Amino acid sequence: MLRELMERYDIRFKKRLGQNLLLDENINRIMVDSAELGPEDDVVEVGAGLGALTARLAERAGRVLAIEIDRAFMPCLEDRFRHVERVRLFRGDALNHGVGELVEQYLPGGTRLKMVSNLPYYITTPILFHFWESPVRFARMVVMVQEEVAIRMTASVGQAEYGVLSLAAHYYADVDVVHKVPRTCFRPMPKVDSCVVRLRCREKPLYPDVDAQVLLGLIRAAFMQRRKTLRNSLGRSGRIGISRAAMADVLGRAGIDPNERPQNLSLEDFARLARGLAAGGNGEAGSTGSIRNEGTQRD
Repeated sequence: MLRELMERYDIRFKKRLGQNLLLDENINRIMVDSAELGPEDDVVEVGAGLGALTARLAERAGRVLAIEIDRAFMPCLEDRFRHVERVRLFRGDALNHGVGELVEQYLPGGTRLKMVSNLPYYITTPILFHFWESPVRFARMVVMVQEEVAIRMTASVGQAEYGVLSLAAHYYADVDVVHKVPRTCFRPMPKVDSCVVRLRCREKPLYPDVDAQVLLGLIRAAFMQRRKTLRNSLGRSGRIGISRAAMADVLGRAGIDPNERPQNLSLEDFARLARGLAAGGNGEAGSTGSIRNEGTQRD
């Protein structure tokens, strides 16, 4: 069916947008099952494409907001879902629009939100942070990502892949890999395998006394120079705003060795460090509000 739609609407996949045709329809079923959808759920899908996943979501969810950046797909999506009342279509770049604004406009009055998406490789990490850091809470997120990203999302302290994405994913949710998707399931075939990742998002902040943006800003600053000790990476970081000596003092009071490297710190360690900075570092850091959070990075 999908090949027929491509021919009918003269669709050509664009490499720069990370577009690939998923041949195995069973993967979409696995994603929908993992989301545990019901009539009370409203779902946001980023990268609707030809609407294969959209159609399955519409069968189970109350309402679906399908977002697609490529105008070439819109005639197909409009024809498929024009008469499906529960599906709302939005053409645009999800990263250029606030998640809260889109939800308010297209899914008003919803009581439970979920996000289910086959994410384009080139925007996977920015999209994840865009949703995590939005004021809107999602009960669950199920995303297909390239295997490397899945490994980073689920990495543990001390592993080579452990970094900003691992810590952020754990801060916002309980994360697990549901299914591995071989590259042979796509056309054109990508160079890497993919994974379906499930995030059971936390109902309440993991650390209510720690500002999320400050905590993530601290983590990003530490991993900007992941091979350096914390004394050097954080003490010399313009994001933190205190001297190496003051940083060493804050680390010591938080029970963290200043000569440790960021990949050996747990999320709890970083939360203690954020509290220590809030308490002040030798009078130089009276507020963690001084930490600059400059967005996502590849850790």
